[in-house]
Amino acid sequence: MLKRIGLAALAALAFVASNPSIAAAQHSHEAEASPAPGQSQADYHAWLARSPANREAVLAFRSYLDRQGLAEIIPVWQLIRTSSSWRECGAERFEVAPQDKWENMVTTLRFVRDEVEPAVGRVEALSVYRNEGLNRCSNGAPASAHRLFFAVDLTPVSPDVTRAGMIGRVCAAHRSHGSAYNTGLGFYSGLRFHVDSHGFRKWGPDGRGATSPCATGNYA
Repeated sequence: MLKRIGLAALAALAFVASNPSIAAAQHSHEAEASPAPGQSQADYHAWLARSPANREAVLAFRSYLDRQGLAEIIPVWQLIRTSSSWRECGAERFEVAPQDKWENMVTTLRFVRDEVEPAVGRVEALSVYRNEGLNRCSNGAPASAHRLFFAVDLTPVSPDVTRAGMIGRVCAAHRSHGSAYNTGLGFYSGLRFHVDSHGFRKWGPDGRGATSPCATGNYA
């Protein structure tokens, strides 16, 4: 039975990969909160179609998330987006994180499900796993949680969410429940923000907690 399910899932992946027109419409708010060129859903289908190994890796990762009850929070294809700097760095636009790191994403996704989405609605993942080389090239912090697959950069899907409203509501969720999920929270410009489960903390533009908009109350 399990073998039949696996073969059926692979067949479904192959069908979708060969039909990019199935891709859902993309959401964007500002340049800072949009997928990088080359990381759209249609690009994902093309990436998937080129390699049976890619399809098998995605299927295994999706099956893992299914077992954790987390596959429906953020579309799996978004969870394999790498860095917005993938092209400049000569890196892959999509990459399934190594299997020994998958469990690191579990608590992060639970925080997104339990706290972020009730606050701002559905979110889109813009950048998730970055291997060591890509992290260095894209000017990621040497100890970036993206390297270990703890972190995800997000943007709200709803066009009605404002920056001030987003920051205020996500800061409130982090203040109330972030410690229980070991959540790190940072904000970029526009409607892009970072969530991880690699240590309870918050930071602002200079990387310090004191400058976090959650601390200063400046949501502009």
